[in-house]
Amino acid sequence: MIMLLALASASTFWTASDPFVGKWRLDVSRSSIVDQMRVQSVGPNKYAFNFEGARTETVVADGTEQPGLPGTTLAVRMVDSRTMTVVRKQHGHVIVSAKWKLSPDGSTLRDDFTTLQADGSSLTVPYVYSRKAGTSGFAGTWESATKPLGLKLELEIQPFEKRGLSFNSGSNKSVTFDGQEHAAPGSTDGVTFSGRRRGPRAMEYTERKRGVVQHVRRFALSSDGRGLTETLRTPGQAAPDIFVFQRE
Repeated sequence: MIMLLALASASTFWTASDPFVGKWRLDVSRSSIVDQMRVQSVGPNKYAFNFEGARTETVVADGTEQPGLPGTTLAVRMVDSRTMTVVRKQHGHVIVSAKWKLSPDGSTLRDDFTTLQADGSSLTVPYVYSRKAGTSGFAGTWESATKPLGLKLELEIQPFEKRGLSFNSGSNKSVTFDGQEHAAPGSTDGVTFSGRRRGPRAMEYTERKRGVVQHVRRFALSSDGRGLTETLRTPGQAAPDIFVFQRE
């Protein structure tokens, strides 16, 4: 009888009664995002950009639209030695724009970053990056930590198969929490997830691409079950991203 009760209790973790299941809204006042980007000078007025570990994009900084990440174009213009503009388009529409300004000593970079949100509104965030590598100009490694003021982000967590959960915040990630590595559903580029429970109010999963760790996400519920904190660690990034959600 005790064993049956234990099994029944364990099974609830993978049903709608799982305490993580539900809709969650980001509390921007208690969250912080660490952003890292790498810029390389690869020729006369030509740069290679790597934003948050995505695929490297190489463009001439002449303001023309050039192939970028799949389905997008990237236009970069060097206004002067300390000012650069960046515009990303998808299907001919601007989805991201930014104006970069170097400090006189080249140690910091201000990024007035504007993006299109899921509801169609635009959000502008003034990022300030510190130089982590490189000596002058835009080339180097840059890192910024800021509160995502104005960001509208919702996370929906739902049961997935027998021992899993699906995380949907614009893209869907379905993870099985058995400690084993599983191919991401529908993935064609070697993405895998491995998830573990850390008790009734804690869990984590690791995302790999072709065997290389991309992200480790840890989730912790508040004692009353109304708050959810996601700690996102990315290799090469000194500090984690912290997302604090409130249950809707």
